[in-house]
Amino acid sequence: MGCELNVVLIVGSAPDAVTVKDWDLSVFTSRVAINNAWQLSEDWNYLIYPEDFPSDRLPVLPSDTKKRLITAEEFVPQQNLYGGFVYAGGTMAFTAAYWALGALKPDLIAFVGCDMVYATEKGKQTHFYGNGTADPLRADATLQSLEAKSVRFMALAHAQDCGVVNLSQLPESRLLFPRMSLEEFEREQKLLSIVKTQKTLCNEEVVTKALQTEQDLGYMVPSGRYWEVMGSFDKSKLSEIDAIWLEAVTP
Repeated sequence: MGCELNVVLIVGSAPDAVTVKDWDLSVFTSRVAINNAWQLSEDWNYLIYPEDFPSDRLPVLPSDTKKRLITAEEFVPQQNLYGGFVYAGGTMAFTAAYWALGALKPDLIAFVGCDMVYATEKGKQTHFYGNGTADPLRADATLQSLEAKSVRFMALAHAQDCGVVNLSQLPESRLLFPRMSLEEFEREQKLLSIVKTQKTLCNEEVVTKALQTEQDLGYMVPSGRYWEVMGSFDKSKLSEIDAIWLEAVTP
């Protein structure tokens, strides 16, 4: 890929995330692994994880490594620049997305293994490493509509002239980002086209309305620990904001 684009890959823990093992990751400027996804390839640059992530699941890094561990100390301030966790959605796929948008200033962000669709059939794995707790499906007022949260991120990324795509080949996703295969992604002109045209997916008038409604409601928790004050949030008002975001995207 010969274009001078700053392209970030975000890798989650869905079973299909294992596809990155066969990819040429050099086409991405930076690779961001979420939680356990660092195990899929040695070719990651950043590992982002929450405060309650077990320390025994972290990689042991040599002192001279260029790889970086991203903790709440770094991702909370970035998240707050984009309105905070309550409006962004309190799960690591979105946290990683906003951190990458703010800290890495990319031209394009690609996702894989972040569809947040979990197997319900007996014997099927929920994550590439086996069965785990489906964090985005927990009872949480900030996660009533994962689709709406994905539209919000796409709109804020576009406002920063950053394109967003989903490289997953699964038939279903909670992310409403444009889909594309890795082969399409590797074509320079295709990428340039995405960066230039994706803003047309979002209705700017509705985006402005959604952001203003968020601001008027004023649900900001600077510490990032929004669950400590969850009782002060009106779930129905957050649902109303989700509905506005869903109106902001062109099918």
